[in-house]
Amino acid sequence: MNQPIVPPRKVSELVVERLSERIARGEWPVGSRIPPEPELVAELGVGRNTVREAVRALEHAGVLEPRRGDGTYVRAADGLDAALARRARTTDAFDVLDVRGILERGAARAAAGRHDAGALARLDAALAAQVAARDADEDTFQAADVAFHAEVVRAAGNPLLADLYDGLDHALVRTFPSGERRRHHRDVPGHEEVVAAIRAGDADAAEGAVTATIDAVRAQLVEAAVEGPGRAGAGEVSA
Repeated sequence: MNQPIVPPRKVSELVVERLSERIARGEWPVGSRIPPEPELVAELGVGRNTVREAVRALEHAGVLEPRRGDGTYVRAADGLDAALARRARTTDAFDVLDVRGILERGAARAAAGRHDAGALARLDAALAAQVAARDADEDTFQAADVAFHAEVVRAAGNPLLADLYDGLDHALVRTFPSGERRRHHRDVPGHEEVVAAIRAGDADAAEGAVTATIDAVRAQLVEAAVEGPGRAGAGEVSA
């Protein structure tokens, strides 16, 4: 049987793959600046034009973002992350919150049924970090809060669900305007309760704790919309 001849891959495609792997592994987290072009050229052993072509490809995919005079930053963890974030930015924040609730409630129920000691240990650590960050600056708290909710979803043991949630989480963490009016969202209930319910294997209680969190965030979204200049924007949900 004849086999088609597959042309060799372009070097720039291999560079895209290498850069994408570093982002996926968390070496370059979302929001961080990637190394400057000369450093990438030296590290990868390829030409400057090849690096530029690869970076542009990731910019067009929404994974990287150039900032004039300040370098290139990681905007999304991967293409799925970027695509979901683009869609979420054009969606009402309350709709985004509904999606979050569906994913987290299902994940909490599944996690309660698994009795996974490793997942529980990671949940405990994520909760402790989130609690410790409640008096920290906004960026620190937000990062800890996102990490906690992502850990709840990962505790379900479904890699596809985790990838889907990770693709949305950056659109789910910006609910409130800057300043002191943001701080009250740190008191949203349900975080400790969801971990306790998962540990007890109580799926109904785990789902109920997530629901309490989502309901509290919804109430705060309504409050922000009333107090602010307009309805809460798309993809702006935290806690």
